[in-house]
Amino acid sequence: MSKKAKRIPPFANESDSLCIGGLTVENRNDRISIYGSIDITRDRKGLVDAERLKMLFDDIVVAMKAEHLPDQISIILAEEIPNPFVDNGEE
Repeated sequence: MSKKAKRIPPFANESDSLCIGGLTVENRNDRISIYGSIDITRDRKGLVDAERLKMLFDDIVVAMKAEHLPDQISIILAEEIPNPFVDNGEE
């Protein structure tokens, strides 16, 4: 595995993201969002992807064990607002 594999500090901000194979991992203050698809192939690339996933989940577990956690949180969905950059015909 690359010595410089990108890592994100779990739950640290609302901006970090990384890609592992076809997966996208997005950092949030209250959750880690993971979406996409990945094939862990039985070759060196598959091993690198598997090691990066393990490192990601190890970091998440360490961060979660370091604090007192509620039984469950409520995820508040983002409010949709009008796009201020869309020309609405007014000048």
